[in-house]
Amino acid sequence: MSRQHQVILAIGSNQGDRLENIQAAVECIHNEVGTVVKISKLYETPSWGFESDSFYNCALMIHTDQSAHEILEKSLEAEKKLGRIRYEADGYQQRIIDIDVIAFDEDIIETENLTVPHPLMQERMFVLLPMRDLNLDWRHPILQKYLPELLKASEDKSNCKVVQELDFPLQKVGIEKVNHIAIEGNIGAGKTTLANKIAEDFNAKTVLERFADNPFLPMFYEDQNRYAFPLEMSFLADRYQQISDDLAQFDLFKDFIIADYHIFKSLIFAKVTLTDDEYRLYRKLFEIIYKEMPKPDLYIYLYQNTDRLLENIRRRGRSYEQEIPAEYLDKINKGYLDYIKSQTDLNVLIIDVSEKDFVKNQSDYAFILEEIRKKLN
Repeated sequence: MSRQHQVILAIGSNQGDRLENIQAAVECIHNEVGTVVKISKLYETPSWGFESDSFYNCALMIHTDQSAHEILEKSLEAEKKLGRIRYEADGYQQRIIDIDVIAFDEDIIETENLTVPHPLMQERMFVLLPMRDLNLDWRHPILQKYLPELLKASEDKSNCKVVQELDFPLQKVGIEKVNHIAIEGNIGAGKTTLANKIAEDFNAKTVLERFADNPFLPMFYEDQNRYAFPLEMSFLADRYQQISDDLAQFDLFKDFIIADYHIFKSLIFAKVTLTDDEYRLYRKLFEIIYKEMPKPDLYIYLYQNTDRLLENIRRRGRSYEQEIPAEYLDKINKGYLDYIKSQTDLNVLIIDVSEKDFVKNQSDYAFILEEIRKKLN
């Protein structure tokens, strides 16, 4: 999964309950447009370009996999949902809410409906000051200036005063309470994608399974009987070494660890793939290792039905996976669910994502974060 886009949005309101309007806009953006990962202080600023009541303004940074035009379209939909009515009259107008796309990574975009960076941002103190609060390493791609330089060069002398700090949705999740999260699921359930997404949004260190480096995996899918035991043994050894090393190495620059597997999956897959004699031997070795392994503070199991798993496997296009039978996936799903039922001391969260796409649909990702929040709180 490639890194998400970093998008800067500016929000303003000068009608009705301005604070409530701003807070509602932040929630709406987080739930329907993109993940709000940073937010500025709230500023009160004079109207710009016309005579009107003063505005409340803030800036925020969102993470998204959507295009700039999709973000614009969704921002306009959010404005409408929050009560904004756009009139045909020329010039600036009062508004209950205004959401502007200020920057999209460091891209330059010029189309009929969208210009990025916003062409007037460098002239507006009510945009520059909130953007400065975000502590961005962002350079204007046309002017080739960073925010401190833009602020220094701006001729806008408006009196913009701080009103208060603003909360934002990620603070409510409570994920800072944990040190280690494991995301599990069947083949094609989306566990690696979700682990990467959460890590990027919450500043976590990822521990990702190194399946691509396993030389037995392609051979296993061609001849399971012959290569099942060496495959499972090599996975077990690699998972043990990786988890031991990564959990032992504290990262000063990351807040917690998130893994796209828990070592117990080794036993689940081995039970499906090995003969009875092989499994008994494997289990003895596994139990010696498992006693030494720390359990995650939160174990998230992503459940997807078999039809959806097969579709995901087909779409990601790994040649050696294309012939995986539905019966094999059914057995793996059953193995996971049986394991979860037996774990009385494991903090388990099961999320059914069979009808969800948390990459393309922000509301689906927001749903997952809300499920995590409820579990942790």
